[in-house]
Amino acid sequence: MAEQRRREAEHQRHQRELRQAQRRYEQRLAQQRRIHQQRYLRDYYARLHARDMRRGSYNASWYSAPVIYRYQRDGRYHDVNRYAADLLQQAVDLGYREGRSAGRADREDGWQADYRNSYAWQDASYGYNGWYVDRDEYAHYFREGFRRGYDDGYYGRSEYGRRDDSGDYLILAAVLGAILGFQQL
Repeated sequence: MAEQRRREAEHQRHQRELRQAQRRYEQRLAQQRRIHQQRYLRDYYARLHARDMRRGSYNASWYSAPVIYRYQRDGRYHDVNRYAADLLQQAVDLGYREGRSAGRADREDGWQADYRNSYAWQDASYGYNGWYVDRDEYAHYFREGFRRGYDDGYYGRSEYGRRDDSGDYLILAAVLGAILGFQQL
C-alpha cells in the first residue's frame, strides 16, 4: 500500500509539472510556426486531460493477483501480474498511436523527422494511471511504441502497425511481442 501511495503522489506531482511544460512547448511551436504540430499538441492535451478525468478506480485485487509474466529490461528480469502486463501493453499501443499522429504532423509542417523533439515522447505519460508499475517503466514502453509510430506517420507507411476496422491504428502484435518480450511463467 505504501508503494501505491508513493506512485499516486508521484503521479499528482507529475500532472502539475506537465501543465507548466505544456505552456512552454506550445509557445515554442508557435514561434516556429508549426501549425500541424500545434493542432496535434492541442488534441493530445485534450486526450490526456480526458483520460485523466476518467481515470477509474484502483483495483485492490492487484495485490493478490498472481505473477504470471516475466520480461527483461536493462539486464534485469521483472515479474508482473496481468494488471501490470496490460498496462505495459497499453503503453506501447498508445505510444504507437501518438507517435503516428506526431510524425504525420511534422511531415505536414515540412519539419525534419525527430521523434525525440515531440512533447508526447518527452512526457511519455499518456495513459499512465499511477498504478501497477512505476512511471519510468511505463514511459520506457510508451516511447518504444511512440518511436515506431512516429516513423510510420512521418514516412506515410505501416511497417509497425495497421489500421483496424474502426479506423484506429494499432501496433502489430508481433512488434508488441518483440518490444515487451513477455514470457509466461
